[in-house]
Amino acid sequence: MEFIWVLFAFFCGLGAKLISLPPSIGYLLAGFVLHFMGFEADDYLTTLADLGITLMLFTIGLKLNVKDLLKLEVWGGALSHTALWLVSTVVMIKLVAFAGLTYFAALELEIALLIAFALSFSSTVCIVKLLEEQGEMRTRHGKLAVGILVMQDVVAVAFLVVATGKTPSIWALGLVALFLIKPIMNRIITAVGHGELIPLTGFFLALGSYELFEAVSIKGDLGALIVGMLLASHPKASEINKALLNFKDLFLIGFFLMIGFTALPTWEMLGIALLICLMLPIKFALFYVLLSSLKLKARPAFLSAMLLTNFSEFGLIVAALSVDNGWLSKEWLVILALAVSISFVLTNVVYRFSERLFAKHKATLTQLERTKRLPEDIFDQPCDSPIVVVGMGRVGMGAYQALDQQVGNKVWGLDADRGKIDWLKSTGAQAFYGDAESRDFWETLDLNQLELVMIAVPSVQDVINITTQLKAVNYRGQIAAIARFDDEREELQALGIDKVFNFYNEAGVGFAEESLAMVKVPQPV
Repeated sequence: MEFIWVLFAFFCGLGAKLISLPPSIGYLLAGFVLHFMGFEADDYLTTLADLGITLMLFTIGLKLNVKDLLKLEVWGGALSHTALWLVSTVVMIKLVAFAGLTYFAALELEIALLIAFALSFSSTVCIVKLLEEQGEMRTRHGKLAVGILVMQDVVAVAFLVVATGKTPSIWALGLVALFLIKPIMNRIITAVGHGELIPLTGFFLALGSYELFEAVSIKGDLGALIVGMLLASHPKASEINKALLNFKDLFLIGFFLMIGFTALPTWEMLGIALLICLMLPIKFALFYVLLSSLKLKARPAFLSAMLLTNFSEFGLIVAALSVDNGWLSKEWLVILALAVSISFVLTNVVYRFSERLFAKHKATLTQLERTKRLPEDIFDQPCDSPIVVVGMGRVGMGAYQALDQQVGNKVWGLDADRGKIDWLKSTGAQAFYGDAESRDFWETLDLNQLELVMIAVPSVQDVINITTQLKAVNYRGQIAAIARFDDEREELQALGIDKVFNFYNEAGVGFAEESLAMVKVPQPV
């Protein structure tokens, strides 16, 4: 049975990739095909899917800054959207009911409100996978979208408490002790080194936090997210995240297959699901207007709204719970499963054209921009520094320090991690916070002052994104970047980057040159 799942997931995922769609769409299709062929999901697949979601939320937490969740545009945008969406959706359902359409005509107000609530959430799995594939997890709009998803998760937990009557136990107050034992957890993480214990440490922390929260009657996935956030400041957080990346992607295949196993639809159910998906533009418009009113610039507001315009797997949990309680018919579970699946496909396809769509309609979209900017959207360029190092990780920091010794304050560093920038500034480095993958950022600079942009980020997709934005704003200076493999180097050179350094080759060359200087070797005649 497990081999059949792997076989269908592989070929459907490969087929999706060959036509330039994300493999996750292929996994969704594989689930529906397997279900149609008579296969059923068992506890093994359910465990696999749950493990994938737990690891995903834990890794999201490792990259989150708690301060980001306290921003008005995050919690205000999330809660305001939920309220407005509930009103809008109930009104639409009642309007459709007047037409006498099956499944809608007999809906009472409470049931309509329940369906609207199930559809109010956006998919954490879909959005995070898309952001990772596009290399946009650390961008302004990426972090905003993830922050809103976290706030939606908080609302989800509150609903589960009310709907199931499962209130947290008195022992839940003891979770405050997590902050007290954080130094101990940090010491354990430091002690594991850099070998095979790193991924095992990630599993231990993710699953341990899940079980801990479940033990006090709180949603375990939320526990994985919170503990991940608690450990995000640790120097090895990024290393743990990378170690879990492939495991998480593998286990999440189970989640996408599970959606296909939800139920077999009829043509009428498919039609209702498509009708529900016609409300996605309303979801987008609400997000865009709200985020713009909260002083977001047009581009991050537009891209965040595009990402969040889908329905969530949590809607299926709400529907399943409602069916168990007798509030909703089983047919609605199938309809919502179809609507969720269709919205996944639409988001993955449409978002890939989001930059072009924004450029085409920029004049209209910017009319909603507020004149007053949020603090993190204001940037003061060091005009006397013609060299910028983008990405202040190990490679970027090494490049910055070498250049600083040679040209002094003519070089400055740029990174999207505000905590890292604050630390670098405390050491005396000329470092600034900014999203290099945003066209808005580069448009605020005097590009005539820049002669060299050195892109020192590890993801080739991030390098492509940054280079694309530089070309879009007509940057005329030189661009240098790093790559890990020869095929990546060739791809970046074809994009028009002036110099691409193979990370491993250059490290070997530097090692050989500096080591050779230690001995006297006769030169060949």
